[in-house]
Amino acid sequence: MPKSLPRNGVIMRFFHLSDLHIGKQLHNYNLKTDQEYILQEVVDYAKELHPDAIVIAGDIYDKSVPSGEAVTVFDEFLTKLSRIEPKIPVLIIAGNHDSAQRLDYASRILGTQQIYIAGNVPEVAEDHLQCVTLEDIYGKVHFYLLPFLKPGYVRGKFDGKLPESYQAAVEKLIQREAVNWEERNVLVTHQFYAGSSQEPETCDSEVFSVGGIDKIESRVIQQFDYAALGHLHGAQKVGAEHVRYCGTLLKYSVSEEKQEKALHVVTLGEKGTAVQVEKYPLHPLRDVRRVCGKLKEILESANPQEKEDYVSITLTDDVEPYKPKEQLERIYSHILEVRIDNRRTRQLLAEMDDEEVFADPLSIFADFYKEIQGNELTEEEQKIVENVMEQVKGMENQ
Repeated sequence: MPKSLPRNGVIMRFFHLSDLHIGKQLHNYNLKTDQEYILQEVVDYAKELHPDAIVIAGDIYDKSVPSGEAVTVFDEFLTKLSRIEPKIPVLIIAGNHDSAQRLDYASRILGTQQIYIAGNVPEVAEDHLQCVTLEDIYGKVHFYLLPFLKPGYVRGKFDGKLPESYQAAVEKLIQREAVNWEERNVLVTHQFYAGSSQEPETCDSEVFSVGGIDKIESRVIQQFDYAALGHLHGAQKVGAEHVRYCGTLLKYSVSEEKQEKALHVVTLGEKGTAVQVEKYPLHPLRDVRRVCGKLKEILESANPQEKEDYVSITLTDDVEPYKPKEQLERIYSHILEVRIDNRRTRQLLAEMDDEEVFADPLSIFADFYKEIQGNELTEEEQKIVENVMEQVKGMENQ
């Protein structure tokens, strides 16, 4: 296990990042320039604050087969971080959007530069989670790297037996690590964690499995001194103060308009003391906003400082204006969409309320099965159907 002393000379402090989604597009706009700009701000913060580590909790890329352009953006980011002296360890795991094999490529060479990558989960009985150990005045801090997994990924670790759920798979992997809970431990993980009494906040840019079968109760990982989560795009704690999603660096959907993106800096004190999480402001090249009103009002009140932002526009004119998008494009350079919301469209929506609303795929199949067979799906049959749908979803995301 690699060891290094803290850069600040006192206590452990690290950046918590996740869901970079390099290569992502926003309504057909290429975000390369925006992503390069915000990643440079992270580099600038790293030079200023010099953390003891930089943790990236999955979804480095937006697609499992990233473009050459996306790979170059991430390569330049890592290169800039690696040039900071003294070197800052960078700890990376694969998310559900990443290709584990592609991320693992050259991981041994990168490890010599203190860039530690865990793409694949342990697949055979003798393998364990990758663990990077750093040290400060209070002793060791163990960072356990747990990439995104599905139950089928770890079948080989448990004598060919498939864990019955995502939660069971994570629980079993952690149990077999024989973690020394007397020392400080950080888990870096990319899954859908939820508190026992409250569902986490989600947004339009996130996609989850049918029926919520990928949900894991956060109590499973609460024994860690800090759990650095990736997967959800909004920053939030889950079940406990020290179990946190840091969210994305940029807004990746209009539904994230009100979210405040920030760089999360985590400080671990002595074992048993509360974790401190500081949020440093980020300054994107362009914001994502909603604009609503009559066309004339929008054109006249446009703020010059916001004209380069990504905007979703809703027009409320009762009479549809002449070529509204063409007029708006003279003011706004990055229009995501133009919607119409007036009495006529509201009436159409009201008439559609009585039409049939389709349920999720699992519910549709369950209703079909009951109609044909005359009885409900058993619990075992439902799990089989869920697993089949999960496999189909996985193929669609490739």
